[in-house]
Amino acid sequence: MPGIDESLLEAMRLPGARGAAVVDWISGLALGAVGDAPGGDLEAAAAETAELARLATESGVLAPAGGDAGGASGKEPPVQDLIITNSDSYHLLRFVTTTFDSTVFLHLWLDRGDGNLALARIRLAEMADRLVLG
Repeated sequence: MPGIDESLLEAMRLPGARGAAVVDWISGLALGAVGDAPGGDLEAAAAETAELARLATESGVLAPAGGDAGGASGKEPPVQDLIITNSDSYHLLRFVTTTFDSTVFLHLWLDRGDGNLALARIRLAEMADRLVLG
């Protein structure tokens, strides 16, 4: 089972990958990063994507409370992933499910011309399932 560094290197092998990070959405800190950061500032990118992740997971509309999260443990995040598109890139945030209350997500930044969003979503989900934290 791969750790943070191995998972990030695997993410960078995806077509069109510009950068990848593992971010704690409570603190806004990057637990690991590789490649370029959107805007050129890793700390700012981690903090801003964490704010977006926090808003989505705490939203009563996007992540309703009391709904079945799909997991027997009840430790799955209420949102699986977020996809943001802009004129030249994609941002994919995939929440990591753990045996404890996870507040971590994978952030993959893809070039829109070279990246394959569907493939990246599938592979990032697989990486998140295998990721070992600790």
